[in-house]
Amino acid sequence: MLRPLERGDVPALTRLVNDYSVAGKLARVPFPYREDLAEEWVASTEAQRARGEGYHLAVTREGALVGCAGLSVHGKDPPELGYWIGRRFWGEGLAREAAGALLDWAERELGATAFRASALTDNPASHAVLRALGFEEAGTGHEPYLSRNRAMPVTYFRRAGPRPPVERPILLVAACALVDSEGRVLLARRPPGKPMAGLWEFPGGKIAPGETPEAALIRELREELGIETREACLSPLFFASHGYERFHLLMPLYVCRRWEGRAEAREGQELAWVRPARMGDYPMPPADIPLVALLRDFL
Repeated sequence: MLRPLERGDVPALTRLVNDYSVAGKLARVPFPYREDLAEEWVASTEAQRARGEGYHLAVTREGALVGCAGLSVHGKDPPELGYWIGRRFWGEGLAREAAGALLDWAERELGATAFRASALTDNPASHAVLRALGFEEAGTGHEPYLSRNRAMPVTYFRRAGPRPPVERPILLVAACALVDSEGRVLLARRPPGKPMAGLWEFPGGKIAPGETPEAALIRELREELGIETREACLSPLFFASHGYERFHLLMPLYVCRRWEGRAEAREGQELAWVRPARMGDYPMPPADIPLVALLRDFL
């Protein structure tokens, strides 16, 4: 979710930006980054919005600040896009999702037809985000970086016109909320080496061609956890539909309370039986997050 910055964001903002891996990539942020600077910045964003000179917003997930995305408006020049995400949230596609939503809003509400941005020449992750949003390289130069106390080589980017539609294949995945006799839900942590490693998810996996979601879950639970269940024990509850950079995920979530055997990690993953009220404490892939609140209310 994008929303205006608030005074209550200052502690989290200071903590996330006061990390050289973040501050060192931002041109207008000194390092170390003090709380009084964060207070001044938050206060200034309201005035900038009122004057139409800037739209700098908090990027939040389940109410917690994870970064910022903003547009700076300078006269007749195209609005300038900027963004950052806290290091612990890197690799989840949040920068692309947040910046893309902000650009869509600016086209719709401000009538903007072109945008510009810049990134350090040696920041390929930010280049990838901008290219995914339809930006093209528009030259190179040097810009002063307060965090580094010197001018740094940057690559300039520009986007004219609406973002081109991105065709992504549909990936069908089935997931299962295993609920034990104490009402706890089993979560599995993606092991190192896999995409989104370290995030927690519901057990499950890809649906093979010609396979039903129920058959895929029975197979995946056997392979991943060494347990056996039947189709009659799987009840469909909700589904997730989420666009990642390279594919669009469609994932039905089932609930299962009856199975045979003891769930054991068979593919190098970490397992945790979690009370529904605590599931929000476990960082999950973007597609799984909306399911957590639904499942928590259901249970």
